[in-house]
Amino acid sequence: MTDHNPAMQKATLAAVESDVHGLISKRTAQLDGVAVTEVTFSVGARWSHDLRPSAGTDLCELPHVALVVAGTLGVEMADGSTEEFSAGDVMLLPPGHDAWAVGSTDCRFVEFSRGGDYYER
Repeated sequence: MTDHNPAMQKATLAAVESDVHGLISKRTAQLDGVAVTEVTFSVGARWSHDLRPSAGTDLCELPHVALVVAGTLGVEMADGSTEEFSAGDVMLLPPGHDAWAVGSTDCRFVEFSRGGDYYER
């Protein structure tokens, strides 16, 4: 039997330079096999306006697992179904969606992904 004791890891999101796409910004900290990304949808931000040109797809085709820490994110799936996720909500978004900041407050969420930072396209 092999003992596997991985080392603790630490990253500080505030120390990471923001990657900005219109009214949407992100900071990603890489840990061993996990990317942790703080995403901010500023008031008026919408994925289809701010990130579609970079992604090259009509809708966001990536899955997301995240904790909303401030504001509210509106999401519409390709089938027309909608949901809002507010501070304290945990969300799992399948591919094929648009998203936007709801109301007059920025929406900020922290996303966890394995296999690298998939915003870089």
